[in-house]
Amino acid sequence: MNIVLLESLAISDAALNGFATTLKNAKHEFVAYPKDSSEAVQIERARDADVIMLANMPLSAKVIEACNKLKYIDIAFTGYDHVAVDAAKKRNIQLSNASGYATESVAELVLALAIDLLRNIPQVDQRCREGKSKEGLVGFELKGKTLGIVGAGAIGLRVAELFHALGSVILAYEPYPKAKSPAYITFATLDEVLAQSDIVTLHCLLNDSTRHLINEERIGKMKRGAYLINASRGPVVDSAALADALNSGLLAGAGIDVFETEPPLNTAHPLLQSKNTIVTPHIAFASKESMELRAKIVFNNLEEWLKGNHINQI
Repeated sequence: MNIVLLESLAISDAALNGFATTLKNAKHEFVAYPKDSSEAVQIERARDADVIMLANMPLSAKVIEACNKLKYIDIAFTGYDHVAVDAAKKRNIQLSNASGYATESVAELVLALAIDLLRNIPQVDQRCREGKSKEGLVGFELKGKTLGIVGAGAIGLRVAELFHALGSVILAYEPYPKAKSPAYITFATLDEVLAQSDIVTLHCLLNDSTRHLINEERIGKMKRGAYLINASRGPVVDSAALADALNSGLLAGAGIDVFETEPPLNTAHPLLQSKNTIVTPHIAFASKESMELRAKIVFNNLEEWLKGNHINQI
């Protein structure tokens, strides 16, 4: 098999060489390239590939259709809206993702963002550097606050576990809740979660039903003075509507890790200018531990597929 990795998996050269050696010893060809989002470059690199591996770089229908030998796409990411899945399935190309690799990493960032927002960490940091006091910036505890989780999959459930341990009340909206969800989670409608939560955190996939799920109308249903955290996919939120709500004081703050496009962003983006907004350039998934686990999952996906076992199917 001709196997092409189209972007870095953010692991050491030694670790990547170990995976590559295993494949080569099994008489497969393996080549790894640096990231390049150019369709022409991707086509040139993957034209003869039986397998394409990538992380969160866009892979268009044009590229997929140009790779006539392609049989399998191994996505080193949880979400897969950046890949033209329909085009692949139309050609009976199989796909897998790396679901589960970043559960801990994302959940910990959500907790960090919530604490930073409630305790005014960016503001008091600046005050301290300016030789000033905390005057007027006394914050809040998570204990006793209601956390609303939109999307109670593996990440949402881990977020619930962390916040519950700190004394938060947990509400969740999930169309298909797991049968054995923890008893401390109360499931409710989306409107109920929005209306009753002090903090709303988003953990849903991006698809037609979730694009701009959090829009002007739904933001208007949130508790006044609530906080919104988005570490799922950027287009789940209408950025302009959220910025308006933050600037008007309807919402007290937001922690945003994902945007409509991958950073770097245009500095005029509304959420880079809105009040009490902590922004990070899509780092939720990116810890050393999660990158190592991701590589293990994605190469195990490949190993099993080569044996005829299609796991982590999309």
